[in-house]
Amino acid sequence: MKPAARRRKKRERLDIIVPVYNEGKALPRFHTDLLRALRKVDCRWRILYIDDGSSDGTADLLLQLSARNRQTAWIRLSRNFGHQAALTAGLEFSNADIVVTMDGDGQHPPEMIQEMVGLVRKGYEVVQAQRLDGGTAGRLKRWTSNAFYRVLNAVSGTRVTASAADYRAMSRRAVDALRAMPEYHRFLRGMVAWMGFPTLILPYSGVDRIGGASKYSLGKMLRLASDAIFSFSLAPLYIGLAVGGAFFCLALLEMAYVLSFWVSGQTSNLAPGWSSLMFILLVVGGTATVLLGFIGVYVGYIFQEVKRRPVYIVGGASPSIRLARADRE
Repeated sequence: MKPAARRRKKRERLDIIVPVYNEGKALPRFHTDLLRALRKVDCRWRILYIDDGSSDGTADLLLQLSARNRQTAWIRLSRNFGHQAALTAGLEFSNADIVVTMDGDGQHPPEMIQEMVGLVRKGYEVVQAQRLDGGTAGRLKRWTSNAFYRVLNAVSGTRVTASAADYRAMSRRAVDALRAMPEYHRFLRGMVAWMGFPTLILPYSGVDRIGGASKYSLGKMLRLASDAIFSFSLAPLYIGLAVGGAFFCLALLEMAYVLSFWVSGQTSNLAPGWSSLMFILLVVGGTATVLLGFIGVYVGYIFQEVKRRPVYIVGGASPSIRLARADRE
């Protein structure tokens, strides 16, 4: 090996960022599998767990894991801020040359990390893993997920790869660019795609969860979808404007139709139009209400952004993280 290559590998660092929330059942086996995979990666690595306000024994497990392995660290958020906020915390506390983000439920196979790191070394700024099948996901969830990505890609100028969650490897340059985006409502899949860096899609077969149940409830999935659509597109406003314009055209046609009776002197043929009038009023009123609702959502997003509240608050961290943060400050 050439001296330059030896020096490059010596200083190259890898961070594995794993957000966890009530993963006490899956965490021990996941950590064992992750360690086995990382021992094959030729660089200095560290596992950084982000405890997103877990209420089970996850916090105690992280203490035990970090005590057994000095290359394992943890950060505990003060409450449950959400998956995207936990990932953001990990990215902001990472200073490695290559960063891999993945879930701690076992559905992201750690055996892919070695290949992902190799592809980043070849020049790809982002290596995005894409699940080929839904694993244990039901038919309805797979259908709604595919429909979401189709709608998002149709209304947004940023194309997000379907079934590509938050299992990816990024270069230092990509991580720094992602950290420079300060928005409060975060949809990291879209933000990574928006950067436009050279990206390689790496497919893999979906696997079952190690244990426990999915923490993404229907409400959380709807909030994530809302953040994605309203953060990356103004299409809802344009849809409301288009519907309003269509009803304006219909009103002009109705007016021309009524005037034709007056011009021809057949006003006696004009029947009372109470039902049609009420129909038009209800439709127009409903359209206006929906449009105002869209505007209200955007105003609410702006209100939350201008308050400049932090995306997360750290409640505690392992000693190595606290020391690194003090050095950075």
